[in-house]
Amino acid sequence: MRIGVPKEIKNNEFRVGLTPGSVREYVAHGHKVFVETNAGGGINASDKDYRAAGATILKTAKDVFAKADMIVKVKEPQPAEWKMLRADQILYTYLHLAPDPAQTKGLIASGCTAVAYETVTDNRGALPLLAPMSEVAGRLSIQAAATALQKPNGGRGKLMGGVPGVAPANVVVIGGGVVGTHAAKMAVGLGASVTMLDRSLPRLRELDDLFGGRVITRYSTTDTIEECVNEADAVIGAVLIPGASAPKLVNRKMLKNMRKGAVLVDVAIDQGGCFETSKATTHAAPTYEVDGIIHYCVANMPGAVPMTSSYALNNATLQYGLQLADKGLDAIRGNIHLQNGLNVHRGMITNEAVAQSLKKKMVAPLKALETA
Repeated sequence: MRIGVPKEIKNNEFRVGLTPGSVREYVAHGHKVFVETNAGGGINASDKDYRAAGATILKTAKDVFAKADMIVKVKEPQPAEWKMLRADQILYTYLHLAPDPAQTKGLIASGCTAVAYETVTDNRGALPLLAPMSEVAGRLSIQAAATALQKPNGGRGKLMGGVPGVAPANVVVIGGGVVGTHAAKMAVGLGASVTMLDRSLPRLRELDDLFGGRVITRYSTTDTIEECVNEADAVIGAVLIPGASAPKLVNRKMLKNMRKGAVLVDVAIDQGGCFETSKATTHAAPTYEVDGIIHYCVANMPGAVPMTSSYALNNATLQYGLQLADKGLDAIRGNIHLQNGLNVHRGMITNEAVAQSLKKKMVAPLKALETA
């Protein structure tokens, strides 16, 4: 199969779909890999590095899309890229379609087969291709909150860990999954006072054991969220419903009772955000203020650390990508986890959560694949 790796064009996105090491693996499987020139610049991987791994370097994204049977990316395709996709291509990348009807329409119109990293599953029912970026984003969320809390950035002027004789920042993490756990680890490491909220009692017990009492665990209800948010210096939104739009857990009314200069970091912004006042931002302009509360809602947080992120992502995506390259659509037919990852095929939405969020008809993956 011919594999294409275009340069990412989303605002301040420096990651790359395939590292040189991953290219070498595809080539070893007998595939041809076409990489857009300087696609790996964000991770200091030169065209020379890609050639040494066996790739062919092409001048433009248009050339890559025209040559490739499968496109491997990091972020969702941008409008210019929708138009370059075609019906006989597999697109393998993050999509986050639930809050993005325009992209969904573009993919449907292209007729391509789109496999979303964020809905591919494993034998434990986990999301193995989302996990590494959730780990990165969770850790970055605390760095972002610590920076936004500084007075010159509009924050309360609170040091995350305090100092002897002065209380540390109060950090509230809503969601006890991968993002929330890694956010809590970073916050605890900096010396903050941390409270975690989740709606699973078994998970709260696991978190209590994991942190040895260093983190306060609370069962998540509207009352509890409101109570904790009112006392918070920083709130990390770390909720996830796989494939679906994130629930709005903090409404605008709650902001009026929060401490002025407190920070909301919405890690769920890719899925529409879990704060009512959230809107996607970029690394170029990461924050804005609503009712005196600083919002950080960067939709591609891990893009700020592309060296770490690209290699962590490739570690997870490589095995599934090779299956797609080796077997094409048969890889999806024969693997329930890739079926779960299939979001769009030949103009049909094939993921139930995406279809429900967009109020569209859903066609079961295997039934949709009968058309090809």
